[in-house]
Amino acid sequence: MATTPEAGIAERDYFTDHAVLLDPYDYFESLRARGAVTQMPGSDVLIVTGFAEAVEVLLNTRDFSSWLNPDPLAPLPFEPEGDDISAQLAAHPSGEMELLVSYDGNRHAAARSLLNPLFTPSRLRANGEFMRGYAEDMVRGLVERGGCELVAEVATPFVTMVIADLLGVPAQDREAFRALIDSAPPPGNMDAADDGQSIHPLLAMAGYFARYIAERRAVPQDDVMTEMALARYPDGSTPDAMEVVKSAMFLFAAGQDTSAKLIGNALRRLAEDQPLQQRLREDRSLIGPFLEEVLRIEGSTKATFRIASRRTTLAGVEIPAGQRLVISLAAANRDPRRWDEPERFVIGRPRIKEHVAFGRGAHTCAGAPLARAEVSVLLDRLLEQTRSITLDEEHHGPAEARRIAYEPSYIIRGLAALHLKLE
Repeated sequence: MATTPEAGIAERDYFTDHAVLLDPYDYFESLRARGAVTQMPGSDVLIVTGFAEAVEVLLNTRDFSSWLNPDPLAPLPFEPEGDDISAQLAAHPSGEMELLVSYDGNRHAAARSLLNPLFTPSRLRANGEFMRGYAEDMVRGLVERGGCELVAEVATPFVTMVIADLLGVPAQDREAFRALIDSAPPPGNMDAADDGQSIHPLLAMAGYFARYIAERRAVPQDDVMTEMALARYPDGSTPDAMEVVKSAMFLFAAGQDTSAKLIGNALRRLAEDQPLQQRLREDRSLIGPFLEEVLRIEGSTKATFRIASRRTTLAGVEIPAGQRLVISLAAANRDPRRWDEPERFVIGRPRIKEHVAFGRGAHTCAGAPLARAEVSVLLDRLLEQTRSITLDEEHHGPAEARRIAYEPSYIIRGLAALHLKLE
């Protein structure tokens, strides 16, 4: 049975109030009680908490545009006119540098096709060999030390190196990428206030990728970066170099962040549930189903955003053109109309892969198979080389009074730090 949300929690500002960080699920349940589609208090933004309604929006690219991503509060550069603003959206860039996540329709499909060279069977096999070897060496060192801070020492460097290997980022540049990521504010930064969301780390990465693509177009090599540099759109046309740069850069940044946070969320659950941890240690085939339930109940992405490009209705609610929507993936994945006892952690739920942790439809996360693989590999190595993984109570307090901090993001559900003891 769902818990009763704290009184007044629905009146908080989701985009700025740090009180919703520790447990945003009470906030979502408070709003769900008002309807699967309802207005967020104190704003003109609608939030979608229902599973069926979230899927409907994500699949309906005719009436709902991704233009708002990744900054749902950015002011529109035009005044919406009439019941169809799709032409206005198409005529205006969505930000300082438009990203793949904000593209719609054929433009999005074409840009996404540029990532195809990364996901060939041979390339994925080679990347799998790299991640297994890297995980083995990394975990051996952690166990010898008896513990670690998981987020900065393990999760972030591991996924950064895996995606860098897949993309073919030169070894000498990988530490620079890590430094950029470490110093950047989280996506959906709740502390940005009126400054808006910063994409300066992405701009810095774009400089590196622009150099890689230019070099490969001038002097092709036998590597994946050359395949991307020379890739053509499905219609046979040659993409502008910056479109190749943006596709590669966005996959790197988005894939790194969400996968690292998934590692943290999964390890916290295992560290807090020793019987479950031992069950997986004894039967590693359960790691995959375990991760799917982690993705459902505490996935890395709390929300994605849409703007109504045409007047429409959703769950009986009138949606005017220009209406902003928060699609709460986290709430949809706990919708009791879709999931029995949604707050319970159950390995092997029927049709578990129908969760929307990676989105749905055209904007389903391109790196989802990679995320599943890299997190599974790291968990497998940790379980293989330990007999116990526990939280370090010096940092996090006893079980009855945990001290856990999350990154101040309204997009990402990710731990700021997780200190573990490894035996």
